[in-house]
Amino acid sequence: MLLEVLITAVMGGLVYWAFRRTRRKVLKTEDGWWGAGAPPVGGDDLSIRPFTVSCSQEELEDLYRRMDATRPIASLEDSQFHYGINSHCLAKVVSYWRRDFDWRKQVDKINKYPHYKTIIEGIDVHYVHVKPQNLPVGARSVPVVLVHGWPGSFYEFYGLIPLLTAAVAHDDATAPGNTDGLHLEIICPSLPGYGFSEAPHKKGFDSVCAARVFNKLMRRLGFQQFYAHGGDWGGLVTTNMAQLEPEVVKGLHVNFAPPSGHNVAMVTSLLLGRRFPSLFGFTPFDIQRIYPVMENMFREPLRESGYLHIQATKPDTVGRGLNDSPVGLAAYILEKFSTWTDKSFKNLEDGGLTRKFSLDDLLTNVMIYWTSGCIVSSMRFYKENFSAILGPHTKVPVYVPTGVACFPNELMHTTQLWVKQKYHNLRSFSNMARGGHFAAMEEPQLMAQDLLAFIRMMENQK
Repeated sequence: MLLEVLITAVMGGLVYWAFRRTRRKVLKTEDGWWGAGAPPVGGDDLSIRPFTVSCSQEELEDLYRRMDATRPIASLEDSQFHYGINSHCLAKVVSYWRRDFDWRKQVDKINKYPHYKTIIEGIDVHYVHVKPQNLPVGARSVPVVLVHGWPGSFYEFYGLIPLLTAAVAHDDATAPGNTDGLHLEIICPSLPGYGFSEAPHKKGFDSVCAARVFNKLMRRLGFQQFYAHGGDWGGLVTTNMAQLEPEVVKGLHVNFAPPSGHNVAMVTSLLLGRRFPSLFGFTPFDIQRIYPVMENMFREPLRESGYLHIQATKPDTVGRGLNDSPVGLAAYILEKFSTWTDKSFKNLEDGGLTRKFSLDDLLTNVMIYWTSGCIVSSMRFYKENFSAILGPHTKVPVYVPTGVACFPNELMHTTQLWVKQKYHNLRSFSNMARGGHFAAMEEPQLMAQDLLAFIRMMENQK
């Protein structure tokens, strides 16, 4: 009898242990209030208001006055972009900005899609909402939220949006856009503190808070389920959205899933992967990007992470100077669009800026930061997130079906094995043909193809 009791107890303990091991963790969070002062008695105003980006003559005159008062400084001889943005290149950009760039024309381009604002947790959240073109009567649209990072904005997705929303003929296999009658409805918000979204007025607003706000935004728009895509901070925010509400996020697609160095699989694969690549699923490209370890995985990111340390510690100090100087702001932002697009661009005097982007698009992104005065608040997002660098979300796996687009010139390379340590339900992993950190803006057709293929796969599985 005693033996039977002991066996039963042991078996019960094993079952409980197994249940505890297999039970999926869900990220927990609590509502916040990020508006100025105390929350109102009645809570948030739930209304949704149309918003239009505007341009005034006074705004332009102030910009030109500040640009004309800039104090140039010569770059070192033969320094290209190795010391940051090259002054000769910057002078040409500023000259174009001052004499040829038409901000009013770009404002009209920005306003070609409907913009809205709504208050969530005390802050006015801006978003672009684009419904599918030519939606047949009775057809259902599939909502997708696109989330940007730093130093980007909602404008990063302006080349991608028409490829996602314009359905083309089923038999047109060469069309770069949407096929098979998949009608996508795009919601593209500005992160709080970025662009035209109000900045939090209180400390502590990190990626989990942004994820909670965006989940609330999607509910307010009437979506019970949706897909999410992001890069840079957007990749983390959409990941947190999936961790918070895995039953709501139908599928997660990211193009920035940096490896976390605290798991056994990654360390083991680093030690043995060069000699036994097939054991860890390493491709020849993985080997090329990973080894030698010190050069590719540690030294190069260290060269490119000075900004991160500044913004994660004292964002208000350097941010104040950038907020006052449009030329300084452009230098700070455009240098990232050079070296983060292709690290070899550092060897060019013009930084390769117009090899992948137009000056109009680059300066439009800069102007969104300038006219909204958001550079300081956007940089604070680093401090808030690095203050919570070991927060609960780092320990919670992602069980939502996930697709990863791995672009070859991304800042940090990751492998399929490493991605699976975080994203336990990985459905697709694509090694993209070309592209860097700002993939949606640089290679919108490639991004559209991969995102559409992922969503189509998920929809067809139903």
